[in-house]
Amino acid sequence: MSIKPPFTAVEVRRAASGFYEGHSVEIALLSKGIMVALVIWALVWPANANSNLSSLNWSLLEGFNAFYIIIVGLFAFFLAVVAILPQTGKRKMGRADEAPEFSNFSWFSMMFGAGLGVGLMVFATAEPLGLWGSNPETVSGAVAPNSQEALTSAYRYTFLHYGFHAWAIYVVTGLSLAYYAYTRDMPLTIRSALTPLLGRYVNGFIGHLVDVLGVVATILGVSVTIGFGVSQFIDGVYAITGANWLMDMTGDVPKPGTVGLIAGLLCIMGLSIISAVSGVGRGVKYLSNLNLVLSLILLFTFVLFGSFVFAMTTYATAFVDYILHFVSLSFGAYGPQSSDAFGMALLETAKPLAGELIGGATNAWGSYDGFKSGLEGAAAALDEATLSAVYAAGEQGRQFGWQAGWTTFYWAWWIAFSPFVGLFLARISRGRTVREFILGCVCAPAMVCFAWMTILGATAIDMELTGGANGAIIGASNTNKLFVTLGQMIDGGMLSALTVMCVVLIMTFLVTSADSGILVMNTIMSGGDQDIGNKHKIVWGLILTAVIGTLLVAGKSNPGADPMEALKSAMIIGALPFTMVMGLMMLSLSKALYRDSARSKGAEGSSTAAK
Repeated sequence: MSIKPPFTAVEVRRAASGFYEGHSVEIALLSKGIMVALVIWALVWPANANSNLSSLNWSLLEGFNAFYIIIVGLFAFFLAVVAILPQTGKRKMGRADEAPEFSNFSWFSMMFGAGLGVGLMVFATAEPLGLWGSNPETVSGAVAPNSQEALTSAYRYTFLHYGFHAWAIYVVTGLSLAYYAYTRDMPLTIRSALTPLLGRYVNGFIGHLVDVLGVVATILGVSVTIGFGVSQFIDGVYAITGANWLMDMTGDVPKPGTVGLIAGLLCIMGLSIISAVSGVGRGVKYLSNLNLVLSLILLFTFVLFGSFVFAMTTYATAFVDYILHFVSLSFGAYGPQSSDAFGMALLETAKPLAGELIGGATNAWGSYDGFKSGLEGAAAALDEATLSAVYAAGEQGRQFGWQAGWTTFYWAWWIAFSPFVGLFLARISRGRTVREFILGCVCAPAMVCFAWMTILGATAIDMELTGGANGAIIGASNTNKLFVTLGQMIDGGMLSALTVMCVVLIMTFLVTSADSGILVMNTIMSGGDQDIGNKHKIVWGLILTAVIGTLLVAGKSNPGADPMEALKSAMIIGALPFTMVMGLMMLSLSKALYRDSARSKGAEGSSTAAK
């Protein structure tokens, strides 16, 4: 029985003339309208925008935390099966005789720069240190925070957040787009990935909606990345120049101020727009190659002057632990703990005080000692055994709060980033096999991330464990931890030179991420056309700048608030609809690969019979 040919007649109606010539007016106007509305809201009513975004974000996390955790686990296992099966893994994305467009070095460097460069610079030290103090093992009370015993669990979750699961998110989107574009000659746009399920219905409102969700998610995902990166960029500039006007000096430690963040943002985005109009074959490629070279210099510095033996021992132990817990990490989801459930778990003597006890007992970012010290009146008079039982009763709430505020935040960030990185990976991967794409874009960068996180992060942890840092690294802001670690490790002219190099590296990573995002948004809006004019790249660059700038200001609307708060909340909200689209992508790709394999077998059988 023959299988009918796949639907490939994707049509994205584009304007024939005018300002939007070559672009889908519907996608452009709807995407820009959503972003402009967000900018106006954050600009005119910053406090209202910040509080409402935060409230909606938490409500969504309460309802969809398990969904985020489980679907990312499914992504990882789905790609493993696709890569292993011979009939799917060996398929080439392009003609049978087609060679890859870029060398392996350029391919990997562009992947590295666009996919994770800024994240590594910010979190290579901050993530392991943060998880060393707070992870599910410390939250449960099984191990003490910031102890030798907490090291293994700290890296278990570090590897989770930057390992195979994380890169699988990118690759589900990227593989879907590349497969249809290069094997079926379809437009390199988000809607193409749903044609096996939706068929002709992608030509119309549904297709427009899917592409718009991709654009919105891309803008918000890139915005969070640029926000973190600009903050670190300003920390680095301050370390070099000592310019106090860049910083907020009111807290215990200097942090980038609003003026400094906006100045850094304008500088970075100006360079990004210039790079974007030069095109992927020039600007992005050359900047990515530079990024990789400078990154290797920084990594080699930590190998020479850091705690390399301690780091490698940690790497080996942590990797084995990560693999052993892979399944539970993939699907171990927590739900919120209701006040009724908490009250039912208490001893009879504590039940009348449940309302006073629940806040501290379910606080994922506190401690048992902090819980006890925060009690007043009758609650404070409870005996030690009762208080211990109360704290144990709140463990589900603490685990949910931790997972929703840490792992799920990362999954939402990676998902929001995936239309951008996925489409970019597809753009640079023509001529490669499905297996090569999965291994090259999941396994290779994940192993590099593991090395970065252990060599840089373990050096910082070792300095704190041995007492050499004396709390200086832990006490620094997340975006400043890299510079503080360098200051503890080396000094003099070498420190100054490396600080300057790091600032340049951060800047080039930011420019690479931003200009790649601009190119991707423009590609989606043009129905997959990668060579459309530059004016809309400039427009998208300006919109991206406005979104980041206004949400950073909104995040600082309350004294002492985290300027990233509004950006992070908006990103998680925007990521949820695209997460559902990605679930459909996975189902569509499964159907496409199965039916294409069946068609190939049918064609081979017919050829054999003819002979």
